Amino acid sequence: MAGKKVTCLDCGQVNRVPEEKLDANPKCGTCGAPLMPGKAVEVDLATMEKAARTDEVPLVVDFWAPWCGPCRMMAPEFAKAAQTLKGKARLVKLNTEDYPASGAKYGIRGIPTMIEFKGGREAKRQSGAMREPQIVGWVQA
Repeated sequence: MAGKKVTCLDCGQVNRVPEEKLDANPKCGTCGAPLMPGKAVEVDLATMEKAARTDEVPLVVDFWAPWCGPCRMMAPEFAKAAQTLKGKARLVKLNTEDYPASGAKYGIRGIPTMIEFKGGREAKRQSGAMREPQIVGWVQA
């Protein structure tokens, strides 16, 4: 039983989850937090980077800031997309105001910007607010 590596977004522990169980609400073996929560989770930079490096499930990061109007407009759409993509991808939010170094490190020129990480590398990026069907389509493309 191989399974996919998934980093707990609460405690940072790497878990191995059988692929067929990814949409069956798997929990972290260390802290019991949901590993595929089906909602957009606010993360810190260290957790996001560890998950981006380690996870074998697509990780979609929304780089945003509280003062950004388009970011606030996209937030409920991103949350709906997280529910739709549960078991297939994890959607997380990184507040660039709280982690200003993230903008320079990831070359963020405008927000909101989504970056999808697969296999430890950036797979694709998209800037600008999107609606839930567009987000889901972009992730699945």
